[in-house]
Amino acid sequence: QVQLVESGGGLVQPGGSLKLSCAASGNFFDIIGMAWYRQAPGKQRELVAAIIRGGKTNYKDLLGGRFTISRDNTQNTVYLQMNDLKPEDTAVYYCNADVQIRDDGSGTYYPYWGHGTQVNVSS
Repeated sequence: QVQLVESGGGLVQPGGSLKLSCAASGNFFDIIGMAWYRQAPGKQRELVAAIIRGGKTNYKDLLGGRFTISRDNTQNTVYLQMNDLKPEDTAVYYCNADVQIRDDGSGTYYPYWGHGTQVNVSS
């Protein structure tokens, strides 16, 4: 089984910063991509940022460069540095990883999700 455990959420004032972490553990062969999604109350889950093993990144439009995703491949951990937080960033943030369980030659990756960490931006 693969477990993704997020940490780093909490309450912060507008303009503040938080750094989220997500560590993958369990029995697997490879992780090719890791990402952060978020879901605000009453809204659909949306992609915030993604990073593949080689380091290429992709960000949600309109973040204005406030968020930075990074990855430690040796620790199977992905981070999300969030700066200049705004009330509209309030959401549950979920970690996602595309995981290959076995080196069976199929090249098949499966998506796994963490349970989420709450981020509240409020004065």
